[in-house]
Amino acid sequence: MKQNGTILILDDEEDILFSLKMLLKPVFSRVFAEQNPQHLPRLLQQYEPEVVLLDLNYNKTDSTGKVGLEWLAKIKELRPRTQVIIITAHGEVEIVVSAMKIGASDFIEKPWRNEKLLEVVKAAVGSVGSRQFDDRREEIPARDESGWQRNGLDFLGESSAMREVFKTIDKVAGTDANVLITGENGTGKELAAKELYRKSARPGNPFVQVDLGTISESLFESELFGHVKGAFTDAKEDHVGKFEAANSGTLFLDEIGNLSLGLQSKLLTALQTRKIVRVGSTKEIPVDFRLICATNFDLQKMVAEKTFRQDLLYRINTIEIGMPPLRERFGDIRLIAKHYLQLYVKKYGKPHMDFERETLEKLEKYPWPGNVRELRHAVERAVILTESANLQPDDFSLQPGSGGKIVFPPDNMNLEEIERTLVQKAVELHQGNISKAAESLGLTRAALYRRLEKFGL
Repeated sequence: MKQNGTILILDDEEDILFSLKMLLKPVFSRVFAEQNPQHLPRLLQQYEPEVVLLDLNYNKTDSTGKVGLEWLAKIKELRPRTQVIIITAHGEVEIVVSAMKIGASDFIEKPWRNEKLLEVVKAAVGSVGSRQFDDRREEIPARDESGWQRNGLDFLGESSAMREVFKTIDKVAGTDANVLITGENGTGKELAAKELYRKSARPGNPFVQVDLGTISESLFESELFGHVKGAFTDAKEDHVGKFEAANSGTLFLDEIGNLSLGLQSKLLTALQTRKIVRVGSTKEIPVDFRLICATNFDLQKMVAEKTFRQDLLYRINTIEIGMPPLRERFGDIRLIAKHYLQLYVKKYGKPHMDFERETLEKLEKYPWPGNVRELRHAVERAVILTESANLQPDDFSLQPGSGGKIVFPPDNMNLEEIERTLVQKAVELHQGNISKAAESLGLTRAALYRRLEKFGL
């Protein structure tokens, strides 16, 4: 099943466009390609992409990236919520940092690895979520005094639990203290990190997000610290790591609980010294960034079990912010559901729509094991499929007690088909996150990749 998302690719090389389309079309619902960046404003309006893959150079005699940076700024002006991933054959630090400052969400260097590129694009599509529905509207005014909405994003809440979160963010955002955000999947840890960044002393500098759950051990150092040309096979150019890209800005390490002890040690050394060494080099490079980490694991328990380093935990959690699950925010369910209804009615061009009273009562009785993310998807699904003027209780097929596990009717007892269904549903449930899908199935990442290839998923 393809992931819902519109991707627009801009590159002056026809072979690059063809290769990217062939790679992305089986994965995403809509993929478009264009060689001439002058058509960009029209294409943004016509296709409303969640993600743009943008080449930086459009002249073989100019490798400065200046033209691409200008188009990046134009994209962020016209559609600020669209995620822009830079693709370039030149990975100089200055160009990457400049792109991050303007608003690029990530960067990919040519020649790319298909697996890595897909992970980056999937993460970008996922981060847009419901916030991408109409970038031409004015932002919904923030109401910091009541704490129910921040910066026009989906960071919502009137409950006492969320008020405490907002209060803590306001206290620590302006400092450079390391922050650890904890909470179950779907509680809004990424939004909390972006709110900390928005209110920090570095809001105009790069915000670099790294999903540590998707980086293999063999590529960890190269992805985070970078590498020099010739450091290993296929290292054809110098590569800027995420630490360098985040210099002077904010580094957000998501899913930090997924790191092995060996990788934790390497990360701790870099965090202690604030210096990194690119793979294949001996030169130390100083880095300066504000560190935010997030996890859905109980790190204290992992320390007791000796699967997480205590010294690393001390390093990353100067301040800890716990994101409450939705079942502990009863008073926020109605507010959040109505917010998403407004977004999706507009996104899908539906007439004015509301909830029936019985529908809201049903939503408030459900435990929401997938938290806000599950509620968001439930509302989107209901808006798309309903044939009523207002959303009815039957528009929400909720399964209390499922605990977010994979549930499907056993109407086919063929073992291979059951395995295929389980694999597909696990990947869908975890929004393409291979690490989480593999964990829920009791498989290694490599074993899950083999099954994905076997079943053509």
